[in-house]
Amino acid sequence: MDTTTAKRAYRFRFYPTPEQEQTLRRTLGCCRKVYNMALEARSEAWTVRHESVSYEDTSRMLTDWKKTKEYAYLREVSSVPLQQSLRHLQAAYRNFFAKTGDYPRFKSKKNGGAATYAASAFIWDWDKRELTLAKMREPLPVRWSRTLPRKARPSTVTVSLDPSGRWHVSILVEEEVKHLPASPNKVGVDLGTEHFAILSTGRKSPTHATSTVTRRSLNKPNKLSPESRKEATTIAKPV
Repeated sequence: MDTTTAKRAYRFRFYPTPEQEQTLRRTLGCCRKVYNMALEARSEAWTVRHESVSYEDTSRMLTDWKKTKEYAYLREVSSVPLQQSLRHLQAAYRNFFAKTGDYPRFKSKKNGGAATYAASAFIWDWDKRELTLAKMREPLPVRWSRTLPRKARPSTVTVSLDPSGRWHVSILVEEEVKHLPASPNKVGVDLGTEHFAILSTGRKSPTHATSTVTRRSLNKPNKLSPESRKEATTIAKPV
């Protein structure tokens, strides 16, 4: 049996305590602010000076912003979600230049918001089923509506608030996917227009079987000729 790894996100509702909600709302606001400031800086650099600003440039800008009195509040939240916001902006630009997405837009508070935590910014305890984020003393009160794979380890955790005020957490994990190997005794059948069927061995069924079958309604019993019945029986049997 073949085994591969695949990424899959599991989404849950959770109900934060008043202290947790205050921290989360502050974090979401800082992520939105950093994203918008970086987007403004990149757009202005290209429009005014025709300069290209990279993710590394915006990361250095974030460090400088934290040192100012105006944006000192950015130091009150975990730095990991702020860096992830810059990575999301970089991905949006990459999709735009690849013509697979629109030009990045400024984020609005009325749409809620989201903050992504990398593995270094949360603690996952499988046995206790507890998820604790950075800057928090208690685990999130998550409603575990499904079970995560036993061997899976979360790589990122995204906390989001929708416009209706509901909190969700999306846990991205890598899990093993098992595939059954193809049996050498089985033969595939390809139905076509020029032939009734083409076996994976290369054998072709003549077109007269096609006309015999397709002319008849599938809701009624088919009365095939002896030759067509023999041909259909041959195709149905394993080779």
